[in-house]
Amino acid sequence: MRQTPLPNVPSAEEVEKNGQDLGEMNKVLLKKVEELTLYMIEQQKVNEDLNKRLLALENK
Repeated sequence: MRQTPLPNVPSAEEVEKNGQDLGEMNKVLLKKVEELTLYMIEQQKVNEDLNKRLLALENK
């Protein structure tokens, strides 16, 4: 199964063929971790709001 690479992250094949600057890769990965963390925080807020709505509906 071939997966679509993340934006701005080289595929394993590209790294194997061309090498990779570790400092640059660390910056890219740190950015991805930050993006995922912010996404998870937003999803948690959505989840909490949905739970409140569900509880309100169940208590009617």
